[in-house]
Amino acid sequence: MKNLTLRQFRYFEALARHGHFGRAAEASAISQPALSVQIREMEETLGVALFERGPRGVTLTGVGREVAGRVRDILRHVDELGDLARLSRGALSGRVRLGIIPTVAPYLLPRLTEALAAAYPGLELDLRETITPRLVEALEQGTLDAAIVALPVSEPSLAEAPLLSEAFVLVRPAAEADRPMPDPAALARMKLLLLEEGHCFRDQALEVCALRPNARRHGLEAASLSTLVQMVGAGLGVTLIPEMAVAVEARSAPVAIGRFPDPPPARSIGLVWRRTSPLGPQLAELARTLRDGLG
Repeated sequence: MKNLTLRQFRYFEALARHGHFGRAAEASAISQPALSVQIREMEETLGVALFERGPRGVTLTGVGREVAGRVRDILRHVDELGDLARLSRGALSGRVRLGIIPTVAPYLLPRLTEALAAAYPGLELDLRETITPRLVEALEQGTLDAAIVALPVSEPSLAEAPLLSEAFVLVRPAAEADRPMPDPAALARMKLLLLEEGHCFRDQALEVCALRPNARRHGLEAASLSTLVQMVGAGLGVTLIPEMAVAVEARSAPVAIGRFPDPPPARSIGLVWRRTSPLGPQLAELARTLRDGLG
C-alpha cells in the first residue's frame, strides 16, 4: 500500500473542518484541483470513501469520521514535537496560535500585543477570534496552542489561569440616564438585548438577570457588543456589556452607562491550554506575564 503523507493528513483535516473544497483549499494555500487530487489519492490508498460529495459541499462518511479523529491525533502529536523543540530553547518564541473570544478581542488586543512584544521579542502571534465552543474544539484538536476566554471553561483536559476580572455595566438609552439602577428582578422584566447563542457572554448576562438560558426573549439578538449598543441607542431595549468595552462602544451611540452597586456582577477572563501540551510551563509563564501587563 502506498504510504500516506502528513501533507495529505493536513489537507484531509482542512476539508473535514470546512466541509467545502474551495474553503479548505484556500485555508491550505493550495489550488482546489490539487486538493481534490490529494484527497482522492488518500481514499484510493485506504480503499474507502472518506467524504460524501454534494452540490453544496462535502460531509464525512462513517469511516471518514473515524479517520478524522485519528488524523487529528496524529497532527496534534506532530505539532507537539515542534513544541518540544521550542521548549528546549527556553523562552517562548516562534509562532504561537492564540484564540480569543469576540467580547474581549477588540478591547484587549492592543494591550495584550504590547505586553507580549515587550516580554517575548521573538514571538509571532497567530490570532483567531471566535466563540468559546469553537476555541475549545480547536484546542482539543491541537490547532490552537492557547486561548483567552471567560472562566471557568470546566474542561478537564484544559488548564486555566486567570488574567483579570471585570464588572458588567448596564447600557440604556440616553433618555434613561437619570433613572435608578434596576435590581435583578426589575432587570429581568426589561427588554434585555442579548448576543446570539454560542457566546458565553450571553449566558453570563442571563445569569445576572436570573433568567433561564432557554428563556424565550424578544427576537432581537446580535453577533457583537457593538451591534447590541447600537440597538440600545435606537431605543430597542437595554443590554449588558463588560467594563472593558465601555470606552469603545459607549461613544458610538446615544446611550447611558449604569454601574451596579458593590459587589457588581463580573466575569473572569483567563488563558486556557491543553494539560498535555509540552508548552504548558511556558504558557503558564505567559499567563503570568499577561496578568502583570493587563492588571
